[in-house]
Amino acid sequence: MRAVLTLADRVALVDSPVLLTGESGVGKERIARLIHSGSKRGRGPFIPVNCGALPENLLESELFGHVKGAFTGADRDHEGIFEAAGGGTLLFDEVGEIPLAVQVKLLRVLQDREVRRVGSTASRLVDVRLLAATNRNLDERVRERTFREDLYYRLKVVSLEVPPLRRRREDILPLAHQFLRRGCARYHCGPCSLSAAALDRLLAYPWPGNVRELEHAMERAVVLAEGKPKIEASDLPPEILREGDRLDEDGASLTLAQVERRHILRVLERCGGSRKEAAAALGIATNTLWRKLKAYGVLAGSGKG
Repeated sequence: MRAVLTLADRVALVDSPVLLTGESGVGKERIARLIHSGSKRGRGPFIPVNCGALPENLLESELFGHVKGAFTGADRDHEGIFEAAGGGTLLFDEVGEIPLAVQVKLLRVLQDREVRRVGSTASRLVDVRLLAATNRNLDERVRERTFREDLYYRLKVVSLEVPPLRRRREDILPLAHQFLRRGCARYHCGPCSLSAAALDRLLAYPWPGNVRELEHAMERAVVLAEGKPKIEASDLPPEILREGDRLDEDGASLTLAQVERRHILRVLERCGGSRKEAAAALGIATNTLWRKLKAYGVLAGSGKG
């Protein structure tokens, strides 16, 4: 993930198209926003477009705009998204769902830097940076002739794959804490933390829904905790608990590192968050415990040393 963020910072400095790939929910839009905010267009608009959510008969009008009388119901001139994003960045999410007829016109916009509203004979210059995101295999779609090869290579001047959460497990706890704080603020709860049992469940779960699923799980936990200062495992979604129960029944599926992490977190909880007391109980130096907790991504400590 550090390599992804480093590349995102680098491509933010240039104005080339970027194709973001990865499973649904991995955070492709977050990376796109990072690229936009770090670019010279950062003060301009950032407009995400879900290409799979718009029907074909509306997609062209939404992207390029239309003039009054262009079709039934067009009772006024309409500015398209390309014009609205002037000076900023457009993110085409689910770009693989764009119909072939619209792909031709999109390619022309990328080449000529101008759009023609539906029903108009005049072209308008546009100044936007295009980012695209997909969870589809576009190479395969090109072979199937459902995605234009020339557009594909035009979009992937830089290609950036965002890995799934199960391949970057060190991100689980920091993200969980971030979403937990956000949920507490949204529902006007006091600050809360995760119990050792809840941490175990989060780390054991494979997260098929990726970062989006983790965010929803933390929001649900805040709601079910009803203002309690600590999120318990019972506050987590049932599918997360089932996975944790399966691992508990099959101890052979836990690595030595996972067993150590589980034991350390439980001792720390038993000591009320005191690193000094937990280190003594574990028989290790306080700075050793601090290093391990940092590696786990745990914001430990209660002011007790």
